[in-house]
Amino acid sequence: MNERFPETKPAELESPQAQPPQLNSPEQPAPNGLRVAAIALRTAFICIMVVVVLRVAMPQNETIWTVYDTAGDLVRLLLGVIASIWLLAQLFAGPSEAHGYRTWLYLGLTAIPLSLIFLHAIW
Repeated sequence: MNERFPETKPAELESPQAQPPQLNSPEQPAPNGLRVAAIALRTAFICIMVVVVLRVAMPQNETIWTVYDTAGDLVRLLLGVIASIWLLAQLFAGPSEAHGYRTWLYLGLTAIPLSLIFLHAIW
């Protein structure tokens, strides 16, 4: 190298403690408070979404028994029931790591008020 700029290595690269993180290292479990809050918010959000989907999927006519009057009502009802079943199945497939619980905590705090406003608007 040049005599003016001798080659030097940073101190952290030379120390034996500075090694890349292990890929197979176990992740820290989520704290209990975070888990409870995230599960509660996730459950509330999914339940609100089931109600919204079922409300939107209802036929345009007065009762559920008139769903066979038009094909559009029948298709909308079937899609709504399928989407609701899928959402209900998601209640039992929770996050598997701490990052997922944090995501649901933040998402729940922002999405639940918006979904409640939407539910109030369509009712």
